[in-house]
Amino acid sequence: MSRRRAELRETLHQRGMRMTPQRQLVLDALLDLEHATPEQVCQHVQRTTPTVNITTIYRTLELLEGLGLVHHTHLGHGAPTYSVHEHQHVHLVCHRCGHIDESPRAVMDELCGTLRVAHGFVLDAGHLALSGTCRSCSQETQ
Repeated sequence: MSRRRAELRETLHQRGMRMTPQRQLVLDALLDLEHATPEQVCQHVQRTTPTVNITTIYRTLELLEGLGLVHHTHLGHGAPTYSVHEHQHVHLVCHRCGHIDESPRAVMDELCGTLRVAHGFVLDAGHLALSGTCRSCSQETQ
């Protein structure tokens, strides 16, 4: 068992929950996929366990997120994308080709400060996805 899998199992136990087979399958899928929608998690899980359905995946993701074991980000329209990793980055989503890049959260520090001073608003940059055009697509239009 990888170190991260062991940490997730221990965190679950510390919160009074047991590691059910479904929870293990969802966590394993997220560890393998890194960022995934519930549908992608379900497809990944069903490769080895076809009896697990999408409802189980959604319920498990909701529970695990409530426990702080997984996090979600909206990378565009549609379903959120889940990860077991703490979001220490901002997602950069190309609206032309769909490519997703990551940038350190620190790039948002100035905006976070401006929003706090001007509006008293505290931005959660870990749930932030910026939509635009990636380098490759931008170069194609020039």
